[in-house]
Amino acid sequence: MNPFKKYEQIWALTFLGLGLIALGIAAFLWKDRLASAAASSDFSAIPATTNYPAPEMNLVFALDGEPATLSDYRGSVVLVNLWATWCPPCKEEMPTLQSFYEKYKSQGFVLLAINQGETEAQVTPFIREFGLTFPVWLDQSSETGRAFQTLNLPSSYVIDRDGQVRLMWIGGISKKNLEKYVPTLIKE
Repeated sequence: MNPFKKYEQIWALTFLGLGLIALGIAAFLWKDRLASAAASSDFSAIPATTNYPAPEMNLVFALDGEPATLSDYRGSVVLVNLWATWCPPCKEEMPTLQSFYEKYKSQGFVLLAINQGETEAQVTPFIREFGLTFPVWLDQSSETGRAFQTLNLPSSYVIDRDGQVRLMWIGGISKKNLEKYVPTLIKE
Protein backbone atom coordinates (compact mmCIF):
# COMPACT_ATOMS: atom_id res chain seq x y z
CA MET A 1 0.00 0.00 0.00
CA ASN A 2 1.14 3.50 -0.80
CA PRO A 3 2.24 5.28 2.47
CA PHE A 4 1.01 8.60 1.10
CA LYS A 5 -2.48 7.17 0.59
CA LYS A 6 -2.80 6.60 4.34
CA TYR A 7 -1.84 10.25 5.05
CA GLU A 8 -4.25 11.49 2.37
CA GLN A 9 -7.08 9.65 4.13
CA ILE A 10 -6.10 11.10 7.51
CA TRP A 11 -5.93 14.63 6.05
CA ALA A 12 -9.28 14.14 4.28
CA LEU A 13 -10.94 12.97 7.49
CA THR A 14 -9.32 15.84 9.44
CA PHE A 15 -10.60 18.43 6.96
CA LEU A 16 -14.02 16.78 6.92
CA GLY A 17 -14.13 16.90 10.74
CA LEU A 18 -13.03 20.54 10.82
CA GLY A 19 -15.66 21.37 8.18
CA LEU A 20 -18.38 19.72 10.27
CA ILE A 21 -17.24 21.62 13.37
CA ALA A 22 -17.34 24.89 11.40
CA LEU A 23 -20.87 24.09 10.18
CA GLY A 24 -21.94 23.32 13.75
CA ILE A 25 -20.58 26.64 15.01
CA ALA A 26 -22.26 28.51 12.15
CA ALA A 27 -25.59 26.79 12.87
CA PHE A 28 -25.28 27.62 16.59
CA LEU A 29 -24.56 31.28 15.85
CA TRP A 30 -27.41 31.47 13.32
CA LYS A 31 -29.84 29.93 15.83
CA ASP A 32 -28.83 32.55 18.45
CA ARG A 33 -29.28 35.30 15.88
CA LEU A 34 -32.81 34.09 15.04
CA ALA A 35 -33.67 33.75 18.73
CA SER A 36 -32.55 37.32 19.51
CA ALA A 37 -34.48 38.64 16.50
CA ALA A 38 -37.60 36.83 17.70
CA ALA A 39 -37.17 38.15 21.24
CA SER A 40 -37.01 41.74 20.00
CA SER A 41 -40.01 41.35 17.66
CA ASP A 42 -43.56 42.29 18.61
CA PHE A 43 -45.76 39.27 17.97
CA SER A 44 -48.95 40.82 19.32
CA ALA A 45 -51.96 41.16 17.11
CA ILE A 46 -52.33 44.13 14.79
CA PRO A 47 -55.86 45.52 14.64
CA ALA A 48 -58.11 45.34 11.62
CA THR A 49 -59.78 48.60 10.63
CA THR A 50 -63.57 48.33 10.69
CA ASN A 51 -66.57 50.64 10.65
CA TYR A 52 -69.88 49.23 11.86
CA PRO A 53 -72.29 50.06 14.70
CA ALA A 54 -71.37 48.58 18.08
CA PRO A 55 -73.82 45.93 19.28
CA GLU A 56 -75.91 46.81 22.33
CA MET A 57 -74.85 45.00 25.47
CA ASN A 58 -76.64 44.74 28.79
CA LEU A 59 -74.49 43.11 31.46
CA VAL A 60 -73.55 43.51 35.13
CA PHE A 61 -70.47 44.84 36.88
CA ALA A 62 -68.38 42.10 38.47
CA LEU A 63 -67.73 43.68 41.85
CA ASP A 64 -71.08 45.25 42.67
CA GLY A 65 -73.58 43.38 40.47
CA GLU A 66 -75.04 46.64 39.09
CA PRO A 67 -76.45 46.52 35.55
CA ALA A 68 -74.57 48.33 32.80
CA THR A 69 -75.01 48.95 29.08
CA LEU A 70 -72.58 49.91 26.37
CA SER A 71 -74.75 52.91 25.47
CA ASP A 72 -73.96 54.32 28.96
CA TYR A 73 -70.52 55.14 27.52
CA ARG A 74 -71.64 56.95 24.33
CA GLY A 75 -69.41 59.99 23.83
CA SER A 76 -66.30 58.13 25.06
CA VAL A 77 -63.82 56.03 23.13
CA VAL A 78 -64.38 52.51 24.46
CA LEU A 79 -62.09 49.52 24.19
CA VAL A 80 -64.17 46.38 24.77
CA ASN A 81 -61.88 43.51 25.78
CA LEU A 82 -63.28 39.96 25.84
CA TRP A 83 -61.27 37.74 28.16
CA ALA A 84 -61.24 34.90 30.72
CA THR A 85 -59.15 34.15 33.82
CA TRP A 86 -57.89 30.85 32.37
CA CYS A 87 -56.58 32.48 29.14
CA PRO A 88 -52.75 33.01 29.18
CA PRO A 89 -52.67 35.85 26.58
CA CYS A 90 -55.53 37.54 28.49
CA LYS A 91 -53.45 37.49 31.68
CA GLU A 92 -50.39 38.71 29.80
CA GLU A 93 -52.13 41.76 28.33
CA MET A 94 -53.94 42.90 31.51
CA PRO A 95 -51.06 45.01 32.93
CA THR A 96 -50.70 46.71 29.52
CA LEU A 97 -54.42 47.42 29.33
CA GLN A 98 -54.44 48.78 32.91
CA SER A 99 -51.51 51.08 32.18
CA PHE A 100 -53.07 52.36 28.93
CA TYR A 101 -56.40 52.97 30.70
CA GLU A 102 -54.70 54.97 33.47
CA LYS A 103 -52.87 57.07 30.90
CA TYR A 104 -55.91 57.96 28.75
CA LYS A 105 -59.00 57.78 31.01
CA SER A 106 -58.91 61.55 31.62
CA GLN A 107 -59.22 62.06 27.84
CA GLY A 108 -62.54 60.26 27.46
CA PHE A 109 -61.18 56.74 27.11
CA VAL A 110 -62.92 53.80 28.79
CA LEU A 111 -61.82 50.20 28.91
CA LEU A 112 -64.55 47.61 29.46
CA ALA A 113 -63.19 44.15 30.26
CA ILE A 114 -65.98 41.67 29.63
CA ASN A 115 -65.31 38.27 31.16
CA GLN A 116 -66.64 35.42 29.07
CA GLY A 117 -68.39 32.54 30.81
CA GLU A 118 -67.12 32.81 34.38
CA THR A 119 -68.70 33.61 37.73
CA GLU A 120 -68.12 36.53 40.06
CA ALA A 121 -66.30 34.15 42.44
CA GLN A 122 -63.81 33.31 39.66
CA VAL A 123 -63.37 36.87 38.39
CA THR A 124 -63.11 38.91 41.62
CA PRO A 125 -59.76 37.43 42.78
CA PHE A 126 -58.35 38.06 39.29
CA ILE A 127 -59.42 41.73 39.42
CA ARG A 128 -57.73 42.15 42.79
CA GLU A 129 -54.58 40.24 41.80
CA PHE A 130 -54.02 42.46 38.75
CA GLY A 131 -55.19 45.68 40.46
CA LEU A 132 -57.70 46.42 37.72
CA THR A 133 -59.44 49.78 38.06
CA PHE A 134 -61.37 49.82 34.79
CA PRO A 135 -64.94 48.44 34.62
CA VAL A 136 -65.12 44.65 34.53
CA TRP A 137 -68.38 43.09 33.38
CA LEU A 138 -69.59 39.54 33.70
CA ASP A 139 -71.02 37.71 30.70
CA GLN A 140 -71.63 34.17 31.92
CA SER A 141 -73.46 33.14 28.74
CA SER A 142 -70.82 34.72 26.42
CA GLU A 143 -73.45 36.83 24.62
CA THR A 144 -70.86 39.52 23.89
CA GLY A 145 -68.67 37.09 21.96
CA ARG A 146 -71.67 36.17 19.83
CA ALA A 147 -72.62 39.84 19.36
CA PHE A 148 -69.10 40.58 18.10
CA GLN A 149 -69.08 37.27 16.18
CA THR A 150 -65.94 35.87 17.78
CA LEU A 151 -65.02 32.74 19.68
CA ASN A 152 -61.43 33.89 20.29
CA LEU A 153 -59.98 35.15 23.54
CA PRO A 154 -58.69 37.69 23.94
CA SER A 155 -60.55 39.80 21.41
CA SER A 156 -60.79 43.59 21.61
CA TYR A 157 -62.85 46.21 19.83
CA VAL A 158 -62.37 49.97 19.88
CA ILE A 159 -65.60 51.94 19.60
CA ASP A 160 -65.47 55.63 18.70
CA ARG A 161 -67.42 58.41 20.41
CA ASP A 162 -70.31 57.94 17.94
CA GLY A 163 -70.75 54.24 18.69
CA GLN A 164 -68.94 52.83 15.64
CA VAL A 165 -66.53 49.90 15.98
CA ARG A 166 -63.35 51.21 14.35
CA LEU A 167 -60.64 48.70 15.34
CA MET A 168 -60.71 44.98 16.03
CA TRP A 169 -57.98 42.86 17.64
CA ILE A 170 -58.10 39.08 17.71
CA GLY A 171 -55.32 38.04 20.08
CA GLY A 172 -53.18 39.81 22.65
CA ILE A 173 -52.45 43.52 22.47
CA SER A 174 -49.04 45.07 23.09
CA LYS A 175 -48.38 48.52 24.51
CA LYS A 176 -46.69 49.44 21.21
CA ASN A 177 -49.80 48.61 19.17
CA LEU A 178 -52.19 50.29 21.61
CA GLU A 179 -50.11 53.47 21.45
CA LYS A 180 -49.85 53.26 17.67
CA TYR A 181 -53.57 52.85 16.88
CA VAL A 182 -55.86 54.05 19.68
CA PRO A 183 -54.73 57.60 20.64
CA THR A 184 -55.72 58.87 17.19
CA LEU A 185 -59.32 57.87 17.88
CA ILE A 186 -59.17 59.38 21.38
CA LYS A 187 -58.07 62.74 19.92
CA GLU A 188 -60.80 62.82 17.23
